[in-house]
Amino acid sequence: MDIGDLLAPKGVVLRSGASSKRQALHALAEAASHALGIDEARIFDALMERETLGSTGLGSGVAVPHARLTEVEKVTAVFVRLDTPVAYDAVDDRPVDLIVGLFAPPKAGAEHLRALAAVSRALRSPELREQLRQARTTDAIRALFVKDATAATAA
Repeated sequence: MDIGDLLAPKGVVLRSGASSKRQALHALAEAASHALGIDEARIFDALMERETLGSTGLGSGVAVPHARLTEVEKVTAVFVRLDTPVAYDAVDDRPVDLIVGLFAPPKAGAEHLRALAAVSRALRSPELREQLRQARTTDAIRALFVKDATAATAA
């Protein structure tokens, strides 16, 4: 699965200003609202509902919050990089600065799981995480996800 294809056209945001997990999820909801054309409060509520089931902080500064939304037609990703990592209740208790939000229609069970697995697998790479942290533009971020997917399919 190509993560670059999952990214919404306006779905990459390099952002500062979050000082908590809640604010980070607000930042993601705001970015997703702009990228998907869905009400920000609706997205935030869906993300928070999912977080009550358990933290989506994977470790190594990465979180993959996700939600099912009836307004979404296909699995779509939004990437937010925070300037300052925030406490997120991640599995390794490390703060998070790289957030990939996944949004899927309610009936996209297998596709949603494949997207979660692909994002999780890609972000296990220390090299990719460091490149995402160093990238200066949204185009550079998008290119890294396309490059990573290309490398994964070649392996």
